[in-house]
Amino acid sequence: MKNRIRIERAILDITQADLAERINVSRQTINAIESNKYVPSTVLALKIAKLFGKPVEEIFELDEND
Repeated sequence: MKNRIRIERAILDITQADLAERINVSRQTINAIESNKYVPSTVLALKIAKLFGKPVEEIFELDEND
């Protein structure tokens, strides 16, 4: 699954740690999601999208292998 978390963080000028704190997960979780090593739960994906003020489909996208 592809994601735009790194891009959206840059737009808001926040770090992985900032994002993690705002949605109550570890920085390592954000790093793993950005690196495509971890697929977030539906609840976590919705929290991330809500924080960025965008629909979840604009943050996360299925790739060919999904």
